[in-house]
Amino acid sequence: MTTTLVETPVGATAAAAAPTGARAQRTGAPLGRASGLTLGVVLLALSLLVLIPLAAVAAEAGSTGWSGFWAAVTAPAAVDALVLTVTSSFVVTAINAVMGTLLAWVLVRDDFPGKRWVELVIDVPFALPTIVAGLVILSVYGRNSPVGIDLFGTRWGVMVALLFVTLPFVARTVQPTLMAFDRDTERAAATLGARPATVFRRIVLPPLVPAIAAGAALAFARAMGEYGSVLLISGGLDKTQVSSMYAFSLYESYDFPGAAATATVLLVVSLVVLVGFEIVSHRAGRRG
Repeated sequence: MTTTLVETPVGATAAAAAPTGARAQRTGAPLGRASGLTLGVVLLALSLLVLIPLAAVAAEAGSTGWSGFWAAVTAPAAVDALVLTVTSSFVVTAINAVMGTLLAWVLVRDDFPGKRWVELVIDVPFALPTIVAGLVILSVYGRNSPVGIDLFGTRWGVMVALLFVTLPFVARTVQPTLMAFDRDTERAAATLGARPATVFRRIVLPPLVPAIAAGAALAFARAMGEYGSVLLISGGLDKTQVSSMYAFSLYESYDFPGAAATATVLLVVSLVVLVGFEIVSHRAGRRG
């Protein structure tokens, strides 16, 4: 008896083994009446609250033509404010990515007295109005600093204020992922002789990357648009003026197209960075 071996392409085997439900999800299904109504309400709310206002700002920015828009965004004061804003936001985001992950790790993996108070303190920047956050920073790091550190009117003060308001984002994003993480893999790796640093780098960190990227994106977006917390500690000086403050100064001087142009640049920069973080998160998730 002769046995004939037939080679089956891997892709064909995978396609044949794929469940029918998965194929239906990929191809999509028509919306029901209730789902369509819900989707319509959501899209209407997004349009009224987000899309239409953004389009109005972009239209106002282009009301003076390309030459007027370019002159507004390339003015020396506009460039200096944008450089300070983007640089400070990136620095704050990098610090938050590390410190937020460590903070989440301590809250999930360790048990210590006062843990509930630490959980409460993390959420304080969420609850405080930004101008109150500025008062808090100014009272500690202002001219009459009780700790002897005067950051009033300095770029370091701006970064400290941004760190304060963006503190919770990475920690609160990474924390649920760590809580849901299966520690059996860590124990197995440790049993096989892997060092703690290797276990963290090869097993724990990869699943955390999407959460870290998501939290970092939120922190960067908040830092880019922050106004109240940096208003007081910056002292209103030109060298510490971020783009949001610069746009407001243009608005106060009735230069509405210039303010809209500055806001549009902030929007474009934020979208580019957010898309970059989303790509990192998506690729890390696919590797996971």
